[in-house]
Amino acid sequence: MQKVLVLCTGNSCRSQIAEGYLRHFAGNRAEIYSAGVETHGVNPRAIATMAEDGIDISGHTSNNISEYTGIDFDFVITVCDHAKERCPVFPSKAVKLHENFPDPAKAAGTEEEIMQQFAEVRQMIKSYCRDFVKEYLKS
Repeated sequence: MQKVLVLCTGNSCRSQIAEGYLRHFAGNRAEIYSAGVETHGVNPRAIATMAEDGIDISGHTSNNISEYTGIDFDFVITVCDHAKERCPVFPSKAVKLHENFPDPAKAAGTEEEIMQQFAEVRQMIKSYCRDFVKEYLKS
């Protein structure tokens, strides 16, 4: 089974959202992991925005990339420029992909405006994950 790692700065929003959608779209075709170059905990707004789309990530944990050094990943997807720059070198055959999504944790405004920004980023990540699964995780 293929193994996919989604990497972000703090493993709190973008990588958690991507992990949720990749698990949803890939089903049993891949093992999905997410991590950060730091750990900031799973953002409650990320959990809420995913719940709005019917995906439960409330059981996810915020993990550091160092926890996965022994796993031979097939794909490593960085979802922010900071993580791409700080991503450790994986001595593996992993295909490295990158997409810089806006950080919804930095959203400002009213709660409604912040959640709107989370929803917009969620939709970008959802589309990316759907396309990734179609292109790379052939059954």
